[in-house]
Amino acid sequence: MRILYFASIRQKIGLAAEEVSPPPEVTTVGALLEWLKGRDARHAEALGDPRVVKVAVNQDFADPEMKVAEGDEVAFFPPVTGG
Repeated sequence: MRILYFASIRQKIGLAAEEVSPPPEVTTVGALLEWLKGRDARHAEALGDPRVVKVAVNQDFADPEMKVAEGDEVAFFPPVTGG
């Protein structure tokens, strides 16, 4: 699974992207988020507040219940506002 990090999330984690192999029980966006937060303090800080973390799976916006699988691309980014 390819994970992409953008903007302030990328800055906090210190990576733009990484390849991960979550355990088999990680089958949803919410479970993936919890698993990533448990990896280290940087991930926990960057992904800890769901109000400031948006997710896309294979370039489609996703909610915590959306399924994820091996080979997916999952992007984490802060909310974006326009004007």
